[in-house]
Amino acid sequence: MTAYVVRLVLAGAIMMMNSGLAAAAEGELAKATFAGGCFWCTEAVYAQIKGVQSVTSGYIGGKNPNPTYQQVCTGQTGHAEAVEIEYDPQQVPYEKLLEVFFSTHDPTTKNRQGADVGTQYRSGVFYHDDAQKKTAEEVIAKLDGAKVFPGKIVTEVTPASTFYPAEKYHQDYFANNPFQPYCQAVVSPKVDKVRKVFKDLLK
Repeated sequence: MTAYVVRLVLAGAIMMMNSGLAAAAEGELAKATFAGGCFWCTEAVYAQIKGVQSVTSGYIGGKNPNPTYQQVCTGQTGHAEAVEIEYDPQQVPYEKLLEVFFSTHDPTTKNRQGADVGTQYRSGVFYHDDAQKKTAEEVIAKLDGAKVFPGKIVTEVTPASTFYPAEKYHQDYFANNPFQPYCQAVVSPKVDKVRKVFKDLLK
């Protein structure tokens, strides 16, 4: 239900935001970086969105260079599990990516998504330019103002720092391991939600 409310609340706001953004050159790809809990979930969600050319799972926002999954899982490196998305803004604008983002994780729980607890599971938008920053802040203000969620959004909006791709076995994890227990219990429902709520954005 929340996903439908997010779409409804942001519908008018996104039209206004789009009107103030310069159109990207045809064929030119842009980057978006989001952290919304386990990157297996986030990657699987965006992999099915039209205009998305690639989704890479990895780590961002920490202090150690080239962290490993084991190091990040300790919560001591400061990195968040995240995805770096390359997309065509002519097919799917940044605002729509944010719409999907806030519909497929809980942005009100600090350093937690469900049973996954730790700073590596924090909610974050890592912007690549001032336009992305402004848009993310406006979307959050709109959702908070409409009280879409039971609590205040705690998603951090910070500049994109060095993004470190995760180990190879993490890439396309859901596609390669659809029957893994975590995928069945956590990832699959999010993928199904996107297919149901965002039919117009699917490839």
